[in-house]
Amino acid sequence: MRRVGSYEAKTHLPRLLDEVAGGATITITKHGVPVAVLVPAVSTGAFSVREAAAGLRAFRESHPLRGITIRELIDEGRS
Repeated sequence: MRRVGSYEAKTHLPRLLDEVAGGATITITKHGVPVAVLVPAVSTGAFSVREAAAGLRAFRESHPLRGITIRELIDEGRS
């Protein structure tokens, strides 16, 4: 894991982001003390519209409202 000072991080941020996109992990320090870590973002994977709709249907079926209306849920959330 590479360490860089905050000034260097500010000055060379695009280059550091390219390194992180390539899999590197970089610790940013301020006066020698670690204050942040740049790590590659975790890809969540995109869903198709059909997959998203199927997921919503499955959720709705497994979480019945049991006589409560959507309006009641909305009003409850506003209180």
